[in-house]
Amino acid sequence: MRVVALGGAGDMGRVAARAACDFGFVEELIVADLDGEAAKRFAASLAPTARAVEVDVADGAALRQLFEGADVVLNTVGPFYRFGVPVLEAAIDSGCHYLDINDDWEPTLDMLAMSDRAEAAGVTAIVGMGASPGISNLLAVRAMRDLDRVDEVLTCWTIGGEDSLTGGDEEQAEENSGPSAAIVHWMHQCSGEIRIWDDGGFVDVRPVVARDIEVPFVGTGRGWSVGHPEAVTLPLTFPEIRHCVNLMSGPSQMMDVVVQLRDAIDAGELTVEQAAEFVSGVAPDELMAEADSAASAEIEFPPLFALVSGELDGSPRRMAATILGAPDGGMGGATGIPLAVALELLDSGVIDRRGVFAPEGAIEPDVFFEALAPYCRAPDEP
Repeated sequence: MRVVALGGAGDMGRVAARAACDFGFVEELIVADLDGEAAKRFAASLAPTARAVEVDVADGAALRQLFEGADVVLNTVGPFYRFGVPVLEAAIDSGCHYLDINDDWEPTLDMLAMSDRAEAAGVTAIVGMGASPGISNLLAVRAMRDLDRVDEVLTCWTIGGEDSLTGGDEEQAEENSGPSAAIVHWMHQCSGEIRIWDDGGFVDVRPVVARDIEVPFVGTGRGWSVGHPEAVTLPLTFPEIRHCVNLMSGPSQMMDVVVQLRDAIDAGELTVEQAAEFVSGVAPDELMAEADSAASAEIEFPPLFALVSGELDGSPRRMAATILGAPDGGMGGATGIPLAVALELLDSGVIDRRGVFAPEGAIEPDVFFEALAPYCRAPDEP
């Protein structure tokens, strides 16, 4: 199998690329990145089957030339609201299977609408196969199965904290200048309007709205709404859901800053990129260090979980699902490893549907988590 790791020298891409190089079925891995020198350095650290290519994803002709003869594209180039659709179009035109970590809801809907086109080309595309979305979607499906009726599905990820998934690759961070695509994405989805599923239909609402949630065996804490694909893809797959939204949790003083940035962006006082520049210069630990005694007593949720409410045997029930351990490497590991696991499932034929799908539309949760488990550090491990 010939695999193109698009954005392969980036924080997320290098984790997926490194894992892919260990798969015996990968005969050639192409580390493709806008930063050609970084791609060369990283490819040189991998197996002899890896090589580097400099490419600008905004150049459609160059993408199609790169994808010619490839079997699978692993796309980690963000923000996806800019680059998701054109990269998928190039993959379909080239007859390449496609896996990405798309975390923007707007292009997710546009890409799902390309399913017939992909199916006609014999292409399988999984959109949003990272931590959130990705693991979170499949956790939600797993929790939903324990209820007779599902009313509400919440997916949630935690910012900051000892077990947070939001850390990065220090080696890659030294090579980066300016805010990461992940931070630009975050500011984009914390401003303007986001789409959620409410009362059985889509509605557009303002993000970063707080609500208290009760998580079994954890307690009651606060989450804040944020734009994400789970809120639009889970109801498309399971239309019986009445309400679906993605939440982020974290120290309240940090969320106060996010609210201020949201208001500044919406008022035209800051661009999304300027807000991302600000966030990149303020580490979550710095904000947490300023917490007062009340904030320090806040409930700390698991780093990634799904909370489902509904009915079982005629009585109201609430089910939660989380992972007991995550791949090492902070956000890079938690996002890049699920992408690599999906590549493995695609090669083995476990993923066999043709078209464009969210993770829950093409992947059996139990099979995925079994394949993910060897990469995860258990809670009691050093």
